Amino acid sequence: MALGRLTNMEVGWAKPAQPHVLKPAVFLDKDGTLIVDVPYNVDPEQIQLQPGAASAVQRLHQAGYALVVVSNQSGVARGYFAEAALKTVEQRLQELLGVPLAGFYYCPHYPTGVVPEYAIACSCRKPEPGMLLQAAADLHLDMSRSWMIGDILNDVEAAHRAGCCAILIDNGNETEWEMTEGRSPDFTAPDMAIAANFILHQAKDDDTNGFDADVSRSLRPSARVGDR
Repeated sequence: MALGRLTNMEVGWAKPAQPHVLKPAVFLDKDGTLIVDVPYNVDPEQIQLQPGAASAVQRLHQAGYALVVVSNQSGVARGYFAEAALKTVEQRLQELLGVPLAGFYYCPHYPTGVVPEYAIACSCRKPEPGMLLQAAADLHLDMSRSWMIGDILNDVEAAHRAGCCAILIDNGNETEWEMTEGRSPDFTAPDMAIAANFILHQAKDDDTNGFDADVSRSLRPSARVGDR
């Protein structure tokens, strides 16, 4: 059973990027990052954006970043809702954000789930990088100039394993803080607005100084805003 994906080609808002043109992207975790986390919710009426999320995402879109949601959705494997229900979630999210998503990728798997076809170990459930790598291939993304924004360290690890930088939204949703290799964020922010500011500032610096992906990444500190 493959990962789930709804790309711009399916939702019908734009043509896909040309194969020879690599775009930077911002990968976005959904629950707890873009929207208020209501566990296993697929009711569009209960979807509420986090404060400042819409304006942050709109600024990133205006700056030329492809916006790609990557979300673990184990509720499918657990039998809480059908995979088809995620289509209406994606549609509602686009309505609330006010800008097009280049892709909406989700992992429906969970190893101990009750729905047999989804109860598997997979390469797409974060911290595995499968969703990000698939999006990079589908949408022709430049991972060396791309970012992931998420609210737990599994998001950070998935980003680093896929070859991009990562911002942790330190909103209290990460409770374990297992700081193994690859799980240290490149930046930590209290909300989406600060995260977007940092990405846009880094992009401006790269344009001013001449972009070198390896050097740029090595010079970016793991900064924290509002330490616990």
